[in-house]
Amino acid sequence: MKSWSLSEPQKKKTEEQNWIQSARQLRKHLLKDLHRPRYHLVTPEGICEPFDPNAALFWKGRYHLMYILQTEKGHSYAHISSRDLVHWHHHGIPLEPGDGDQMIFSGGAFVDKDGIPTLSYWGVGRGICIATSKDDDLERWDKSPHNPVIRETEKGLAVVRKEGTDVVYGAADPSAVWMRDGLYYMLTGNLLVLREYGLKRKISKHLGDTAYLFSSHDMEQWEYLHPFYESKRMWTQKDEDNMCPDFFPLPSSPDGGPPSDRHLMLFISHNRGCQYYVGRYEEDRFHPEVHGRMSWVDKAFFAPETLIDDRGRRIMWAWIHDGRRQETRKVSGWSGTLSLPRILWLGKDGTLRMAPAPELALLRYNHRRREDLFVPADEELSLTEVSGNTIELRVELKGSGVHQFGLKVARSPGGIEETLVLYDFTGEQLKIDTTKSSLGEGPKSIESAPLKLDDGESLKLRIFLDRSVVEVFANDRQAVMRRIYPTSADAREVILFSRGASSRVSLLEAWDMAPSNPW
Repeated sequence: MKSWSLSEPQKKKTEEQNWIQSARQLRKHLLKDLHRPRYHLVTPEGICEPFDPNAALFWKGRYHLMYILQTEKGHSYAHISSRDLVHWHHHGIPLEPGDGDQMIFSGGAFVDKDGIPTLSYWGVGRGICIATSKDDDLERWDKSPHNPVIRETEKGLAVVRKEGTDVVYGAADPSAVWMRDGLYYMLTGNLLVLREYGLKRKISKHLGDTAYLFSSHDMEQWEYLHPFYESKRMWTQKDEDNMCPDFFPLPSSPDGGPPSDRHLMLFISHNRGCQYYVGRYEEDRFHPEVHGRMSWVDKAFFAPETLIDDRGRRIMWAWIHDGRRQETRKVSGWSGTLSLPRILWLGKDGTLRMAPAPELALLRYNHRRREDLFVPADEELSLTEVSGNTIELRVELKGSGVHQFGLKVARSPGGIEETLVLYDFTGEQLKIDTTKSSLGEGPKSIESAPLKLDDGESLKLRIFLDRSVVEVFANDRQAVMRRIYPTSADAREVILFSRGASSRVSLLEAWDMAPSNPW
């Protein structure tokens, strides 16, 4: 009997047909998932853990951003770019393990004095590494032959002998490089130093968060200078670290322009999530004056990354943790969500200001507007014309005498599932209550952030609901985020409520938000 086998052209055609069919099946699977966000940036396929945003850079008219994903080679960088901060193009994989790197972990991007885009990153197993790109699309990156430019002697840290004494510093999570007075500077994180020398060996000077400052004339040879700042227990705990550091001068307005006289240190601690310091940068040291957090009840808002654009605006993203079980994520086939881009600037009172990027208005449609809405004390007001699970809401009201005011979103008929967004005027707290958000999975907690309104100041809320993500901004001074996973496809109602006193809402606006992810 004659045996038959496929020819090479036939094999190639069959392989291509399988690819196409697999791509269509994946797209169909992801599109029918009611929890997958539509206008928050989500990994296009697969489970990305971690999903830290990294190496953000505005370059030749486009916003570029990288994030950690996992390939067959291990933890790597993915690359996306955008003209409008809303719609993103996915490039090829720019950076993978190899040449001694066991994993590619967090780092930053900047343009050096010769105009060359440059990445700093943690090449796990080696230390701090550098890569550069010379193509306009930033698709090819070449690792420096001088890597590692800061060598680790143990994972994420280095112990070097200087003048007869052991000097310990971090060799993990480098910040973006910056220039000052003709020198290059860079920070590294302290998690591994904290764990080994602070918590395990109980050496007090290594407790708490800090970052380590290095300088260089050429980005090939780096000199360790000293710890960059002193953390204080009035702000952070002794078991909190500083990783994913991002350090920069704050703009003086949301529209950009020249920098202010204050710098911002953004970072995470692995047990408390994203936080920051505002302070002065003088004589190679940072002097924090204000401390704030971006995550309170847990660490679900994580790994911040920023860039400065051609207008001088400072724009930030963070990794929003998934609140589902690991088994559920595997079945869903996706996990990896970034926060909405937010603009950061310095307020006139010396504190941090933040607001969603104005470009998000590109996604708005089906506008609804109501004015002068009255909500009696301890009652609710249903908004029959406003509903949905991919919407933006804007609410303004005066707060005198009101104990609590808020909105119930993603509410199922009868209120079996609902998420509360509220402001507590007495406790001066902005909150998202997810204790009834789902009959199934998801965090059942109350995220609560401090927000003090000035006398006579109106409460101004911006609420973004995107299926399993709720982000709330208030008065350009505070923001909170939660993940929710309603089991009902009808969890789309929006209701106003007032507790302890009546409320008069001067303005309520609502928009449906168009999807910006390809699926």
